[in-house]
Amino acid sequence: MSAPRHTASTAFGAAFLLFSPGAFAAEPVRIGDAVLEPVELASLPGFADDDHAAGLDAFRLTCGAPLASSSQPAGVRGSLTDLAAACAKARDLPREAARSFFETAFSAYRVTRPARVIEAERRAGFLTGYFEPELSASAVPGPGFTAAILARPDDLVTFEPGQVPPGLDPSLRAARRTASGFEPYPDRAAIEDGALGDRARPLLWLRDPVDLFVLQVQGSGRVRLPDGRSLRVRYDGKNGRPYSSVVKTIVTEGHLPLEGLTFARWAGWLRAHPVEARRLMRTNAAYVFFKVEAAADAALGPPGAAGVPLTPGRSLAVDSTLWRYGLPFWLDGRVSPGSQTPGQLVVAQDTGSAIVGPARGDLYLGTGDAAGAAAGNLRHAIGFVVLLPKPAAAPVSADAR
Repeated sequence: MSAPRHTASTAFGAAFLLFSPGAFAAEPVRIGDAVLEPVELASLPGFADDDHAAGLDAFRLTCGAPLASSSQPAGVRGSLTDLAAACAKARDLPREAARSFFETAFSAYRVTRPARVIEAERRAGFLTGYFEPELSASAVPGPGFTAAILARPDDLVTFEPGQVPPGLDPSLRAARRTASGFEPYPDRAAIEDGALGDRARPLLWLRDPVDLFVLQVQGSGRVRLPDGRSLRVRYDGKNGRPYSSVVKTIVTEGHLPLEGLTFARWAGWLRAHPVEARRLMRTNAAYVFFKVEAAADAALGPPGAAGVPLTPGRSLAVDSTLWRYGLPFWLDGRVSPGSQTPGQLVVAQDTGSAIVGPARGDLYLGTGDAAGAAAGNLRHAIGFVVLLPKPAAAPVSADAR
């Protein structure tokens, strides 16, 4: 979904909260406005019937990348040391042992909101879907290719949470470096009007502004050039301005009804109404910059914020200020009408500016139009169960041997 992002050590991992069953006996552990309640993983409806091996494959992909991300603040849930220990157990595990691995290496906790009176509301989170678009592109502008994909400008500076320089809006996540210091980076409208000057460096050209907008909302995509080459366009930073949903604005202004509103329908409406589309797209001040690379394994998606390729149906974007990348989650409910089980095992491997809160997720669904249609239809309440790695065994000292 939007924004892509070392090795665990005992000293580093000790800075993070370790979970054990006893930690919940005295006082519930809170995360945002939610509380983590212990639950037996094997007792969850549908867990026994899920494809645990697919979940294990996704988990091991995360283990193959550095576990500690500098983009995640201290205090995120999930011990780095314990997660590294779980990765070590999973390294040479046969796929048929996947279910046992998740049941024995992790403790499951339901994310609940105790302030809600109705039980269904206490357990309800919200799940959406995202995808990797496939678009036509050209290396040069011309008839049919008018929207430039821009490279990251050399004066763009990205800030980590809590590191915004004095004098700037604390909500900003990027700024423009100038001779006299930092200043807010131009918003979408200003960039479209030429505010970057010579720093606007086109990488490729898409058919129209709607294709570019779709690419920016999804955060990455695949493009096919007229000579048949396939390239991947990856996120490489944004202007730090807040994201706002154009689809929501389309609905609130009465252009299209929410019921049955698919990706194809709202994108088609924008193309059919170019003047209104320009105005509406400019209400989203956020602007994304990209880099280009050769397309890799067609079965996997682009690297997410955790730095590993996304797996369709198994990679989840989460609030990265709350949850550590690499944590498995059980989505407690039917993810889509076609789901064979009332739940799905996924792994936190990405994040997004609209993914805020402990029970909010965005599920990666794949590449192309079919994945886009599925992503557009995935918007419903679902329960979240986080799998926290059990504490790693402490090393035995020489004196204790």
